[in-house]
Amino acid sequence: MEQAPASFLKYFFVCENQRAEGACCGTKGTEIREALKLKVKAMGLAGSIRVSRSGCIDVCSQGPNVLLMPESIWFKKVNPADVDAMIERAAK
Repeated sequence: MEQAPASFLKYFFVCENQRAEGACCGTKGTEIREALKLKVKAMGLAGSIRVSRSGCIDVCSQGPNVLLMPESIWFKKVNPADVDAMIERAAK
């Protein structure tokens, strides 16, 4: 095993889990992730903030879900209109 510093200062993990039945983030998560990526790039933050997809975060009923790390902030019931506020929080 090797260890190294993280490549980015902040990471957004956006749940894109899909289930055949019940609540999940699925396509809404994909839409949110794409909006986050576009905004991060447009603001010139792509070198310090990484936006990644995630599997199940295990709180499907409160989704779509996004985690901001390393702050361990959980954004729940997210929609694309929340992207600016999430990036503003990450940029602090």
